[in-house]
Amino acid sequence: MDIERPSNVTLFDFVGGLQLLRSGNIRTAIPVILIGVCIAGALCNLLVLLVFIRDFRKGRGSEVKALLASIATTDLLILILCAPVRAVTYYKQIWTLGSFVCRTTDWFQHSCVVAKTLILAATTRSKHTFIAGAEEGFQHAAWIHGALAFIVLVAMLFSLPQLLFASLVPYSLDEVVCVSEMPVCASEFMNLLYKIYPTVVFVVPVIFTLAYYTKTLHGAVNDAPNPRHQSKVILVLLCLSGALGLMLLPEWGTFTWIRLGFSRPPAGLLIFADVLLYACSSVFPALLMTMYDDVRQGLVSLWYMATCRPRKQPPPPPTPPPIPPAPTTTVCKMCVKHDGHGAEACANDMDKTIPDVEHFWTGRRNTHVEDEQDPVPWERDPKMQENGEQPN
Repeated sequence: MDIERPSNVTLFDFVGGLQLLRSGNIRTAIPVILIGVCIAGALCNLLVLLVFIRDFRKGRGSEVKALLASIATTDLLILILCAPVRAVTYYKQIWTLGSFVCRTTDWFQHSCVVAKTLILAATTRSKHTFIAGAEEGFQHAAWIHGALAFIVLVAMLFSLPQLLFASLVPYSLDEVVCVSEMPVCASEFMNLLYKIYPTVVFVVPVIFTLAYYTKTLHGAVNDAPNPRHQSKVILVLLCLSGALGLMLLPEWGTFTWIRLGFSRPPAGLLIFADVLLYACSSVFPALLMTMYDDVRQGLVSLWYMATCRPRKQPPPPPTPPPIPPAPTTTVCKMCVKHDGHGAEACANDMDKTIPDVEHFWTGRRNTHVEDEQDPVPWERDPKMQENGEQPN
């Protein structure tokens, strides 16, 4: 990083990634890592956004889901618009993307990071319960629109110095680098601002969010009537807050260290801070997909919708006409009457219809049974024979 700082500036730092590095391994390794993180994180954030959109369309949205969807959108913007710029810069080691990108890349990235931190802090005021419908729900949660607009405005204003001080500086005859130059006349005000800026947009929100969710989780586990679902959601938000604080700490630490005029940190630490910043945007959706039950169930539903779509089948063949039932043989109740040919016909029908009892009747006709041992004494009753009736 051999470049001279002009005498009329008090701050001289590279914008859009480290440039003029002499190591060839960094030129190949860091872009590959950033591209891998960018692709994986972008896909995860897209899936999370699809799940949240589907929940709101089906009336299962909530305030915390709306804010988490905003964070996923911010992460997606960081990975799509900012990470490729860093990858190209690390690979080229000079600036090749023009003046407009040079002025806006760090400003846009800082605006997204600040907005992400403040939105996560705003989840402490959100409700975890479902919203009945999209129109009715957003009428009751109208504060979300105002909070998001205020957060975006604050983030863009606090990051405005990154836009004002960025410029292109010639390095050789046909090469330029993108740097941030703070003039001497603005040094006193900017020194005060760079002490307040990280404290207001990073330190205070992260500490407040961690303390709030730690206390809320303790109360939900011990005092809530049904702590299981509520404590799971709070645990997810607590993990998101902890991951944000740890993974953005090197970026904010190196940023503040350089802006306050101390000696430049090692190049390895600056590269590590850049990689962690983009990895944070990939870890957020991964935590939601693994720990948040609603997101996990939504991903399963999306998978079923994508793989188990009903296929068009040919129309069924026409139904054949119904087959009439086969005639059944019935035995009349009067077949017990001994009236000549009719009785013989009924007897023949009985023999054909019920062949299993043929042996029983043949045995009874050929066997003489005493009156006292007769199992069916009513057959000897003359009245029963005259009436032709048989008891049930």
